[in-house]
Amino acid sequence: MKQVPTVAEMKAACRQMQRIGKTLGFVPTMGALHEGHLSLVRASKARCDVTTISIFVNPLQFGPSEDLAKYPRPLERDVRLLEELGVDLLFVPCVEEMYPPGAKTCVVVDELSEKLDGASRPGHFRGVATVVAKLFAIVRPDFAFFGQKDAAQVAVLRKMTNDLNLDVELVVCPIVREPDGLAMSSRNAYLTAEQRQQALVLHRSLTRVQAAFHAGERDAAKLIEAGKQIIAQEPGARLDYFAVIDPDTLDPVAGITRPTLAAVAAYVGTTRLIDNILLAK
Repeated sequence: MKQVPTVAEMKAACRQMQRIGKTLGFVPTMGALHEGHLSLVRASKARCDVTTISIFVNPLQFGPSEDLAKYPRPLERDVRLLEELGVDLLFVPCVEEMYPPGAKTCVVVDELSEKLDGASRPGHFRGVATVVAKLFAIVRPDFAFFGQKDAAQVAVLRKMTNDLNLDVELVVCPIVREPDGLAMSSRNAYLTAEQRQQALVLHRSLTRVQAAFHAGERDAAKLIEAGKQIIAQEPGARLDYFAVIDPDTLDPVAGITRPTLAAVAAYVGTTRLIDNILLAK
């Protein structure tokens, strides 16, 4: 695996692969890799000739009171995991490489960026869209792999990709969970043992909604209330939102007539966690 620290070197390495007809798969990450990330790497390797990964903790997507400084950065461990999976290229730029002095351009996906996590974290999706657009321009992947756990992010990036006519196909892979149902997240590392148990309420709430849906309930308001009741039973969790939405527009739905997303965000201690589940026949 070749580690590449600069934009110029990454562009050159990717173009060389493309000149000889190789398909490029790309997985953008902020590091602190877990099995969810690694499942995306495996999906890329199964579909593409060359798999490229980026590790970059993007300051633009963190708010002033968020966890940029303490975000985990176990680079040596991450490199070892990626080497074991046979990744071809690892892009590890510094902040100044991605955002040189004087850089002024940002990418904003209007409306979508203010919904769900965007409403709770103003400016977050502006940072996400900007860094992913830059990464797509550097790598020029044929396929880019993302996790379903970040459903709002997927909707924003899909809209950005379509609106800007970017020549990349987004591939969305299933959520990877711990054996007890907790969605894997780098932020799970912040949880104490007690909070780790409290965090299971997110998955329980979604499981309750899914069970009601399978029992025939199609009224979104009733499904949301069922999910909120489960969250309310856990005093260690503070609800941010519980929503039943169109997965493409992130707009709330009244009744479920086609595949729809149930999504939840909650704070456990000071850690904000998200999860979702697709409601479909």
